[in-house]
Amino acid sequence: MGFSETIFLFFLALLIFGPKRLPEIARQVGKFVNELKRASSEFQAQIQTEISQLELQEQRKALTGLPSVEPPAGSVASSTPATLAASTEPEKAPETPALKAAPDA
Repeated sequence: MGFSETIFLFFLALLIFGPKRLPEIARQVGKFVNELKRASSEFQAQIQTEISQLELQEQRKALTGLPSVEPPAGSVASSTPATLAASTEPEKAPETPALKAAPDA
């Protein structure tokens, strides 16, 4: 869109909306354009973050030769004295109620 088209649109808007409403409309359009730019930059930043995380994972795979794997749920990642003491205690068998003898009739 060239300069002459912009001037034509400005005069057309001035005739349609009048000189009192034109600044209000221009502010609303400016706010809308600013919001679009902000949303676009947030989206681009999010995409860049994801790309850098994927590249970091690929570098780790290349260095170790093995894919990075999450530990299974419920597993202990490192052994500390507290976890070692807890793991060496014998498990107690669940208590079962004693069977009552039926009375002889």
